[in-house]
Amino acid sequence: MTTVTAKPFPPLELETRTHVGTDQAAFYCMRAPQTMRMWAALEPKGSIKPIRVNGRLAWPVAKIRALLSGDADRKAA
Repeated sequence: MTTVTAKPFPPLELETRTHVGTDQAAFYCMRAPQTMRMWAALEPKGSIKPIRVNGRLAWPVAKIRALLSGDADRKAA
């Protein structure tokens, strides 16, 4: 029998780094990591834009917080 365990990511309120990796950003946004990669490639309106560091995506924690609090919708309008 296989059990699925959640990744041990800290709560977003306790995150001190300015950027997080794709798996962690997906966890906070309640999306699949592949969805985050699609957002990075297509950059749809209202999505978070990551930076690239050595070929990896780094997602800004401040933008994730704004998206989850609803501030991103107000700023885009």
